Amino acid sequence: MLTFYKKVSALSLQKRQKKEQDLLNILFIGDIVGINGCEFLRKNLRGLKSFYGINTVIVNGENSAQGNGILPESAEYLLDSGVDVITGGNHSFKRKEIFEYYSPQKPVIRPANFPKDAPGEGMYILDFGSLRLAVINLIGQLYLEPADSPFKKADELIKMAETNLIFVDFHAEATGEKGALAHYLDGRVSAIVGTHTHVQTSDEQILPKGTGFITDAGMTGAVNSILGVNPEIIVKKFTLRVPVRFEEEEGPCKLEGIIFEICEKTGKTLNVTRIRSGQ
Repeated sequence: MLTFYKKVSALSLQKRQKKEQDLLNILFIGDIVGINGCEFLRKNLRGLKSFYGINTVIVNGENSAQGNGILPESAEYLLDSGVDVITGGNHSFKRKEIFEYYSPQKPVIRPANFPKDAPGEGMYILDFGSLRLAVINLIGQLYLEPADSPFKKADELIKMAETNLIFVDFHAEATGEKGALAHYLDGRVSAIVGTHTHVQTSDEQILPKGTGFITDAGMTGAVNSILGVNPEIIVKKFTLRVPVRFEEEEGPCKLEGIIFEICEKTGKTLNVTRIRSGQ
């Protein structure tokens, strides 16, 4: 595996492990695309968790099924690979087979600001015994199907969470909307990650009141693709203006994501590390 993230010396790794006794190290992995992306995640996740001392893994899995969407089989594959919570987005209901799979007991969630009677939940609580981590999933309102306000829904769920350790996946198209929600929630959530565009941004940061943020975590899927899809199909769509059926590209893959080191006591982000690895 060819790695693009910075390696640390054995001495600095020992210092980090000592420091992490009071830290929750969360690895968020950007949108998983198809079987190719799922298999690449499984191949590399154990090594990443060991290398960075990861406590918790969250992934966006709304494109994890072959042919788009998420299926019970793709969700179970990701969970069996070492993922703790799976978030979704505008494709959360793409496949009808997933409807009955959603339940409060399963760590697979969809945007909370979808209609309340829709299948699934928008928040999942990971209980570690001595602490609780709330994972919230929201979707944007700009350039996507209509949804309730992510700002108001975030206010509601933060109160319900009853913990200062809160992680948000904001699945949105517009970078301005992602930034606006991040600043709106600064100091009230531990970290907020943008998803949906499949293009990793280089603006990882800690906001003034202690919330970690990146506009988009990127994707996990084929390198020589257009957002994980076969390039020929996308070119045909734009040049001929005819309907096409998306097919995941095969070949060498990449995994993109971001790590947040969060203080267990304060719920604030202390460090942010953007990662990318590939074959």
